[in-house]
Amino acid sequence: MFEMSMPWWEFVLRAVIVYVVLLGMIRLSGKRTMGQFTAFDMLLIVLLGNAVQNALLGSDTSMSGGLLLAATLIVLNWLVGFATSRSRRMERLLEGAPVVLARNGHVYREVLRRELVSRDDFAKAMREAGCSDVDRIHLALLETNGHITILLRDVPEEDEAV
Repeated sequence: MFEMSMPWWEFVLRAVIVYVVLLGMIRLSGKRTMGQFTAFDMLLIVLLGNAVQNALLGSDTSMSGGLLLAATLIVLNWLVGFATSRSRRMERLLEGAPVVLARNGHVYREVLRRELVSRDDFAKAMREAGCSDVDRIHLALLETNGHITILLRDVPEEDEAV
């Protein structure tokens, strides 16, 4: 139950490799992938976990090996959080930067397509910001967490009375 079938350092090495590769794959898949969880996203997470299980454990089924892997993954995640909180360069590399989706009433359709933001998602973000007209948008950003932030232009007082 506690006897591992490979040396401890191999578990750690496997965990580091799988973590870094999956982090890169998720990062390359875009901001919207992590911004909104759907049933498909949950399915993807379950399947990813199953797909990398053998890469992490090899033939080991010991409790010690599983706990060592869990501890390694938690430490790696903490290290990534620590690095991104201390270094703008690491934060930009690992989390990316916000992307401008619209400015001064002009929506950048090509950027929406590239960032996989649907018209419905953009319209929902407008409604959540209390914006009924694209012309009222001062700035719309796709944040690094996949959320769309919309900043509205100041409305002249004569428009407010209407």
